[in-house]
Amino acid sequence: MNRALALLFDRSRYELSREDLAGTALLMLLLVALPVAFASTGKIFGDGDVSWHIAAGRWMLQHRAIPTVDPFSFTAAGKPWIAMEWLADLLYSGAFSLAGHAGVAGIVAAALIGLQVIVFSHVRRSVGPIGIALTIAAMDAVLGAFLLARPHLLVWPIMAAWTAILLRAAEAGKTPPWWSVLLLVVWTNVHASFPLAIVIAGAIALDALIAAKWRTLPQWTMFLALCVLALLLNANGIRGVLQPFHITELNMLPMIKEWQPSSPALTPQFYGVLLLAVGLLLWRGVKLPIGQLLLLLVLLGLAFKQVRHQEWLAIVAALILPAHFHSEGWPKPGIKPFLLLAVAAVAVRMAVPIVPSETNADPTRLIGAVPTQLRSQPVLNGYSFGGPLILAGIRPYIDGRAEMYGDAFFADYVEITDGNIAAFNRAVQRYDIRWTMLPVSEKELIERIEASGEWRRIYSDDVGVIDVRISRPQRH
Repeated sequence: MNRALALLFDRSRYELSREDLAGTALLMLLLVALPVAFASTGKIFGDGDVSWHIAAGRWMLQHRAIPTVDPFSFTAAGKPWIAMEWLADLLYSGAFSLAGHAGVAGIVAAALIGLQVIVFSHVRRSVGPIGIALTIAAMDAVLGAFLLARPHLLVWPIMAAWTAILLRAAEAGKTPPWWSVLLLVVWTNVHASFPLAIVIAGAIALDALIAAKWRTLPQWTMFLALCVLALLLNANGIRGVLQPFHITELNMLPMIKEWQPSSPALTPQFYGVLLLAVGLLLWRGVKLPIGQLLLLLVLLGLAFKQVRHQEWLAIVAALILPAHFHSEGWPKPGIKPFLLLAVAAVAVRMAVPIVPSETNADPTRLIGAVPTQLRSQPVLNGYSFGGPLILAGIRPYIDGRAEMYGDAFFADYVEITDGNIAAFNRAVQRYDIRWTMLPVSEKELIERIEASGEWRRIYSDDVGVIDVRISRPQRH
């Protein structure tokens, strides 16, 4: 009895070492606190596309179908539309229906936690606490520029899991488990970046084949064939597979910020992390296997070509590079106890209301000021207002689905917003535009419209201006 009591009250059995305490604090910060903090910022709602993705998911839930033609705008109504990101739209819409913007933030938090956990679990095999913290901090610094509640964010943990599974299989001299191709079935229905899955698999397979002196070629060939078949299992079939390549051929891409070539002015943090990573690699004399080197160079080329590709490089590099620094891993503390904490944190994030700021991406007051009789009439809207208008049940002139509208329509729209009043009047005549809702940044166009005497301002705030047509436009 005395022995049992002594064991029960032995404080040393419950005391944690400094290393354990430091590890616990680091895990709480990296795996739970930071993702929830990122998901709680208004930045995740800082793009008008967030709204139309939610609206698209709501339409699918209501109609129990995936749209094949545009159901939202009046300028492209009935035009073929490939809803490639339908699964992500359903997730965001379901969360929005459940808890509003807080629900969407909860989905974002869950995806970010998933990404951090996967990267942590993989990297801890190669580096210690400091290396882990630096790796995740560098990755997060790059991803911060793309922290939006859009489908690409949901792919981050999928890409990380896919890359980690392939890397571990190659290290063990095996082909990846067959079930892992199910990740690609999800990926191809969540976001159009799925061709990268084949690029990643091919590069890692090359290193594995070289290490095995090509003895495993039949197994890897079969696995890669299954990967291609998995990408065909999407709601749009072969059209869905070809759509990402069609988008890259559009002339409008340089006019859209995320498709523009990279520059330090757009994403300075990317260049800072890149210089730091290259410096560390040179300092340590790291030599990468040919497949991994080619993979990182391809992703780097894509990242320089277009801003939006920086995120893919950041995730893949975070999983590949630490293993080549020849450091000791960090076997503890364990990660499983934090999973329950992560679930609780996501639930709290969904329960606590969050209200996006009044911006071009969420012009709540501006849309609320639109008179009822105007809501069903044709409008010429600012590009970023398109998504919020769709979510509010108002058909826009244009929205973030630029590829659906086409190069000619988009180029004409850019002329209008640049202040070309003749192009504006042509659009008014063609579509019988009755009102406009434009951001204050398009000051020149607003001034020319109102100076014509054919339009009258009925509302304005620090986000946008609403004008109503009071007479038919004159030809110029």
